[in-house]
Amino acid sequence: MQVARRALEVLGEQIRLDSLYVHSRASIGVRLGTADQTAEELLLDADTAMYAAKREGRSIIKVFEPVMLYSRQLRSQMATELRGAISSDELVLHYQPVVELATNRILGVEVLVRWQHPLRGLIPPDTFIPLAEEIGVIHDLDRWVMSASLRQLAQWRRDFVLDDDFQLRVNLSAVELKQLDLVDHIRTLLRELDLPARNLVVEITETAIVTRGEVEMYSLLSLQQLGVGIEIDDFGTGYSSISYLRELPVSMVKVDRSLLVELNTRAGQLEFVAAILQLIRAAGLEAVFEGIETREQADQLRALGCASGQGYYFSRPMPAEETGALLSTTRYLRVGEGVDGPETAPSR
Repeated sequence: MQVARRALEVLGEQIRLDSLYVHSRASIGVRLGTADQTAEELLLDADTAMYAAKREGRSIIKVFEPVMLYSRQLRSQMATELRGAISSDELVLHYQPVVELATNRILGVEVLVRWQHPLRGLIPPDTFIPLAEEIGVIHDLDRWVMSASLRQLAQWRRDFVLDDDFQLRVNLSAVELKQLDLVDHIRTLLRELDLPARNLVVEITETAIVTRGEVEMYSLLSLQQLGVGIEIDDFGTGYSSISYLRELPVSMVKVDRSLLVELNTRAGQLEFVAAILQLIRAAGLEAVFEGIETREQADQLRALGCASGQGYYFSRPMPAEETGALLSTTRYLRVGEGVDGPETAPSR
């Protein structure tokens, strides 16, 4: 441990290369060998501890524990299975209604992907989305979700009478936003399915566009020109700067569910939420609140002037069949106080 800490200290010193200054960090795994270990086994264990350190942040030292190896083996197995799941119909889409707070009219649905594992059952996205990003299949996953959800929307439009402003909201990863053919891919899908661009909203996280890279800005501007809506997701958890939002081609901001958790228990939280809503509206953007779990929260947001929201108070995410059954019978949600539990499902 002394050697590891000394390594971190040395790497923490600023290095000058010509006119550049380099700041290095390290994640270190430590394994104290035993007499019966081979060199390969010793290195594998140290490497496993190092990856455990990387998952906890920067400049971390972790000592090997046997459970780490099991976790790594399980992660490796899941990575192999996930690659096959995208092409073998193991992924399923659920849909959560987004409602107009004043009337409870269904404005659209957010697309949420789940992994229907043959042995482990329904796996939530917070388990496999980071893995998809780590192993480099998030691009394939994003393309599958976009295609499958738009085809489902086209089917609903054929089967039911939907409002002209009904919108399908689909998450895009930072990786997908950097793809040069993203706009052409979406344009082609919309044309093939005879879908108006205004019926699609892409949701992107703050971290995906905070650097405002050339490719990302090209994608956003081209999607805007195509007529696709653009929404910043999870606002309130990242950089949360209104100033940069005003410079981006976005029209909506989804406020993260964490801001509503203490709405009625923490002093000043309601005023804080009201101030955020006012800033978003002053920037000329529409605010959508997620994580609404009670009638009181819905009433408070409505009184503040918030136009739309989503959450377990209105509806849990539902499979396509249940969503279709809802859309076939009504455009307005009938809601009550019955909530089945706290909303913990992530955006995807």
